[in-house]
Amino acid sequence: MSAPYRVGVIGTGKPWRTEGATGFGMAHSHVAGYQKTGRCELAAVCDIKRDLAEAFAEQYGCAGAYTDYHAMLAEENLDIVSICTWPHLHEPMVTACAQAKVKAIHCEKPMSATWGEAKRMHALCAANGVQLTFNHQRRFLEPFQKAKALLGEGVIGALKRIEGTCDNIYDWGTHWLDMFFFYNDETPPEWVIGQIDSRTERSVFGVRLEDQAICHFKFQNGVRGLLICGYEADLGCANRLIGEEGMIEIGWQAPWLRVRGKGDTEWRVVETAEGIHDSVGIDRAVADLVACLDSGERPLLSSDNAIHATEVIFATYESSRRRGRVDLPLTTEDSALLSMLEANLIGPNAAAS
Repeated sequence: MSAPYRVGVIGTGKPWRTEGATGFGMAHSHVAGYQKTGRCELAAVCDIKRDLAEAFAEQYGCAGAYTDYHAMLAEENLDIVSICTWPHLHEPMVTACAQAKVKAIHCEKPMSATWGEAKRMHALCAANGVQLTFNHQRRFLEPFQKAKALLGEGVIGALKRIEGTCDNIYDWGTHWLDMFFFYNDETPPEWVIGQIDSRTERSVFGVRLEDQAICHFKFQNGVRGLLICGYEADLGCANRLIGEEGMIEIGWQAPWLRVRGKGDTEWRVVETAEGIHDSVGIDRAVADLVACLDSGERPLLSSDNAIHATEVIFATYESSRRRGRVDLPLTTEDSALLSMLEANLIGPNAAAS
């Protein structure tokens, strides 16, 4: 067996639900996944707070603890880097890792704070032969895998529309839109029309959110996608696949998966041992990216796939700014939501004026 991959982590944070934690402690989940592969060793970690970096390094038996990721990249000869920081930091960190010639980068979602940042990361890693993945780990969970398998078996006939609902289109919506492309075999989008409402100050991981959104788009194979988010958004399920001869639904709670297909007069439950939030998805995502480094194949969470969901998110914001359909590819570089908020065209200040 070849030498283990040397892994580095940027952004250790604190474990989820511990005092002072500001996120889900995803770095801990990433490292647990690397350890389970038997192909990796944690070589170095970095956090802007030295006490967090040192505590993380001690917890996982790692010698290198840094507060400057540039120094870590220069000194540690890393093969894989996990980036577990807020979205507006992703582009400079991915860029630095690619320039340091690491073999793979596994980054938390959402991809970035703007569309231009997402495009640049994706293009840079592709040009430099760096394997870039984003942690849309739900692709690996049983309810979604079984839903796609049922679709592939023709249980509901040809796919016509995919629907979903969640709290917001940016942070949670990136998961559901990613699942839309997973169900539809990564078919690229053709156009997007959408609208957003932003009347309160909401943010997640340093990026402002909308309060309400609707996103309708067409895939290049004619299938339609519909995502409804935020205020009073409810479809009766988390995801729904509508075919010519039936429907498949993924629920928010058990039973997680049900189908009413050809010959069914009522819904029937498809048993699953896992739910839609199980952490084992992260283990499988890490195992897949490591296996693909060995084989040269494309990981399931490749930025080649993540870029589609990200484009639809920013095209929805752009459609709201234009008050019209956006034909893709999206040519603007910013986040129309952030630009409109900054200009007080939407948001609490606009509503009060």
